[in-house]
Amino acid sequence: MADIPLFPVTVVGSWPRPPELIQALRRRQADEISEDEFNVVADRAVLEALKYQEEAGTDIISDGEQRRDNFYSYVVGKIAGMQLMKVSELLDYANDRARLEEVLRALDVPAFAIKSPIVTEKISAKEGLSLDELAFLKNHTDRAIKIPLPGPYMLTRSSWFEGLSDKIYPTPEDLARDVVTILREETLALKAQGVDFIQYDEPILTQVVLGEETSETFMCASLPQRRDPTTELEFALRLMNEVTDGITGVKLGVHVCRGNWSRREDVLLTGNYGPLLPYLVQMNLDQLVLECATPRAGEMEVFKEYANEKEIGLGVVNPRTDELETPALIVERVKEMLEYFEPDKIYLNPDCGFGTFAERNINTVDGAFQKMRVIAEAAAELRKQYG
Repeated sequence: MADIPLFPVTVVGSWPRPPELIQALRRRQADEISEDEFNVVADRAVLEALKYQEEAGTDIISDGEQRRDNFYSYVVGKIAGMQLMKVSELLDYANDRARLEEVLRALDVPAFAIKSPIVTEKISAKEGLSLDELAFLKNHTDRAIKIPLPGPYMLTRSSWFEGLSDKIYPTPEDLARDVVTILREETLALKAQGVDFIQYDEPILTQVVLGEETSETFMCASLPQRRDPTTELEFALRLMNEVTDGITGVKLGVHVCRGNWSRREDVLLTGNYGPLLPYLVQMNLDQLVLECATPRAGEMEVFKEYANEKEIGLGVVNPRTDELETPALIVERVKEMLEYFEPDKIYLNPDCGFGTFAERNINTVDGAFQKMRVIAEAAAELRKQYG
């Protein structure tokens, strides 16, 4: 990427969606408005998100995922063979409905608002998953552009549901072959169109190693049938490397967090990256985009063994709080990571997006803007010290 300064400032992906866009998303899903009518509203929202990011001093921008219902369910409109289903609808197919309802309440999950893409027929790409997003951004900014995509493990595990998907794909591994093909073709197409950064979102990897063995996660219907964590992580590693094998000339990263659907920190996962790092560093990727600002991320010493093996997209602000971090605090967090990584390997970003699910913005537009601005202020100070 040309003209990117030291300690680049970027986003993880999503930006808070305005009420009129949320209404338009609902109406499009209900076939009450056309795609063109929806895009009139979405275009305005993207331009607004873009304006805020640029004014805050963001070096690598996204479209705020404004056209997406959430970071992975949006593929229903792009991939044939999938059906968008609310978590509440999936309860009808659950082996133990009462138990799953109890889990959802405990996790503060709005079951009627959050939707998942469920495979009901053989899947195939109808069009690019995000080529339209990239094309629009390229026409409206000269900043470097990041496009987030659901990672291959996330997409496979979230969309394979026993009782629905197994009629077409007997196992998640069967589905994964087609998922890998679609994501690899998308990666190559985005590269050809000049994207700067592709980020694969794999947040449920933490559920594999940090979640209770018997617990469900609403984003991943098939995890109750999962195998042991090592097998799952090896599966995720293999899928990622099949997607990215031999691809160069574009920055590739993976994002991992511990959940971003609620402001209640007590319902989100806790634990350091130690169990994940041996697998993450083997991925054919440039950067690990990690949640590190929340205390739930654990100690940073776990990176000592893997110093400089990858770039780090360092989470330095918590998108789920109203508390505004100071530039000095961010500089302190970066200096802690500088014990393990050279300055040119550290990018600065929030822990997660600011609006993961359309119906539940994690922060306000002003809150998101202020947090991005203090990251940029901290980056400016770091450049003075290390530039």
